[in-house]
Amino acid sequence: MTTPSPDADQPALIEADTPAFRRANVALFIGGFATFALLYATQPLLPELSREFGVGAAWASLAVSAGTGAMAFMLIPASILSDRYGRVRLMKWSLALAAVIALAGAFVTDFTQMIVLRALLGAALAGLPAAAMAYLGEEISPNAQGRAMGLYIGGNALGGMSGRVLGGLLADFGSWRVALAVLGVLGILAAIAFWRALPASSHFRARSVSPRAVFDDARVIFADSHLRWLFACGFLLMGAFFGLYNYAGFRLEAPPYNLAQSAIGAIFLLYLMGSLSSAWAGRLSDRYGRHNVLWAMMVVALVGLTTTQFEHLLVVILGIALYTFGYFGAHSTCSGWVGRRAGERRALASALYLSAYYLGSSLVGTFTGLAWDGGGWTGLTFAVGGCLLAALGLALWMRAMTRKHA
Repeated sequence: MTTPSPDADQPALIEADTPAFRRANVALFIGGFATFALLYATQPLLPELSREFGVGAAWASLAVSAGTGAMAFMLIPASILSDRYGRVRLMKWSLALAAVIALAGAFVTDFTQMIVLRALLGAALAGLPAAAMAYLGEEISPNAQGRAMGLYIGGNALGGMSGRVLGGLLADFGSWRVALAVLGVLGILAAIAFWRALPASSHFRARSVSPRAVFDDARVIFADSHLRWLFACGFLLMGAFFGLYNYAGFRLEAPPYNLAQSAIGAIFLLYLMGSLSSAWAGRLSDRYGRHNVLWAMMVVALVGLTTTQFEHLLVVILGIALYTFGYFGAHSTCSGWVGRRAGERRALASALYLSAYYLGSSLVGTFTGLAWDGGGWTGLTFAVGGCLLAALGLALWMRAMTRKHA
């Protein structure tokens, strides 16, 4: 079954469980997978990079934060380019360029070069997430968008997990240079597969990219209070998530755990929980409404964070698993809500959401590093928990407003 588009001359929107739906999902799953595998490959390597270049934990975190920060700043320009030149073209070239830059990171000779290349990587990668959410909103039938978004976010989660796990394993059996080189080559292969699999846009219509048109679109977007608070939720959620995973490695390599790099990297296998929760939350959102799913996922994340306060390793891992499950479910719900609510301005709205999201990872990620340096895991938990509680308050407010106007 297909959904007729508003214009009879337009192709039908893509319905769930059709060959076109599967092709689009496979392509964007690969794209999301590669994006976040490349972006977060250095996260399990932070203790090793800290020793190699003689820098502290908060400074070493720039090997990740420089990439996410550059991505945050480039998402809005990338969304404007996608409005003018098309979603598919931008996504293809962004992923190809980023894979080459990622490979170059294996050959740096000092930490400054590392930071510069990671920033360039994040800037190049911005084109894919900036256009992907708009592509799904334009090409997929509304009753299948939650599922498609959940699968895309699931690919992001699996890619982030795989980049971290492979990075840790390869660093243990070779070095951090070997890890970055192998992941760069895998990124090039993923870019080739993405180019071949992604269906062409059927519903893209170029929009004006004049400063006045962009300003007018931004003004309409920020006039919507729900969108403003969804952007704030993205900032807080990603900052909290990034903070916990950034410094978990420092906790787990120290007594009483004394885990090796490969074992620390294996902690990121818990991202599988994120892949499951993203797809599940998408289905729940299509059925019960995003306002009823978002706050519940945040509560799950808070329960998981609290559980990590215990000392037993298995209990800590369980807490991180619950935290990951709740976080990805909440992020998937927020992402889908932004695309649905923004309408024809979904590319710019998605870019604004993701800009806030990645700024959260850079700013809150660094701030939580100071909390770790000053108060250890307890200090980190208070900082991360404060972000989650603030996001939960916003989610409950949006739920109340949605029910009021239903």
